[in-house]
Amino acid sequence: SLRREIKEEVNLEVGPLNYLLDLAFIRPDNVPVVILSFWAKYKSGKIKLDEDSIDYKWADLKEIKKLDMVEGLYEEIKMVDKILKKKSFSFPLLKGD
Repeated sequence: SLRREIKEEVNLEVGPLNYLLDLAFIRPDNVPVVILSFWAKYKSGKIKLDEDSIDYKWADLKEIKKLDMVEGLYEEIKMVDKILKKKSFSFPLLKGD
């Protein structure tokens, strides 16, 4: 499950997973790509990077906009920010594992 993978990769416990969006496209080198984006509420844990990761940073939207990120990621983060600000919500909105 994705929650277990998050725990294994960065040592964080997260709440229920919430679907955000999916994208499918073919890269210029003809490799097909499917992206599934989910968001979750942080529950506990101290970040521990695996061997594939270099660094991490907790940041607000202003800081995030200044970071060098994968194209489209900032827009996804803004979408989640809007969801969180609109809701005095109870989890889950959409649940997945």
